[in-house]
Amino acid sequence: MKKLLILSLIALIPFLAFSKEPKVKSPKKEYLITITTQFGDIKLILYDETPLHKANMIKLINEGFYNGTTFHRIIDGFMIQGGDPNSKDTDPVNDGMGGPAYTIPAEFNPKFTHNQGAVAAARMGDGGNPLKASNGSQFYIVEGKDGAGFLNGSYTVFGKVIKGIEIVEKIAEQQKDGRDRPYEDIKMAVKVELLRKKKITKLYAYTF
Repeated sequence: MKKLLILSLIALIPFLAFSKEPKVKSPKKEYLITITTQFGDIKLILYDETPLHKANMIKLINEGFYNGTTFHRIIDGFMIQGGDPNSKDTDPVNDGMGGPAYTIPAEFNPKFTHNQGAVAAARMGDGGNPLKASNGSQFYIVEGKDGAGFLNGSYTVFGKVIKGIEIVEKIAEQQKDGRDRPYEDIKMAVKVELLRKKKITKLYAYTF
């Protein structure tokens, strides 16, 4: 499984620095991310303890980067992977090989493990990436109920699904080819909202 996750990625040029947060955030508020697919919505929160990954994803969402990309790789019982700009074109062969032309330094934190619903950054393999830097846009969501603990400490977990895990499961179940690419494109549109933490807790029973 681990080998499959990394083989589809290519080396990208060094990470471009950016601020930890795209704008000032009140400690009483948090970003809520919504990924909309033809199967329904997936709601995410991102961790303050992984500030580079969090700021990067919010930046890309605000730029509309993810809109029209697909979940190009699905493995039932393991994970669904998306966020590659190459998945917008008509060539399925290059899916999993793209990004925004930079990587992000790893932000491993033992608090955040590959449990079901974990949001983590994809990356190229160790051979050309000894520091385990993350791809600048590609991410995956752990779908398997038993998680994917063998990836802990090797791939940065930077967020969590707080609603819509059943949508993740539905996506993982779709028919696919020998490269784990769905026969039918599973496109996403992604938005971010800044909400009061109390409202997020009330709506999604997530405790900060």
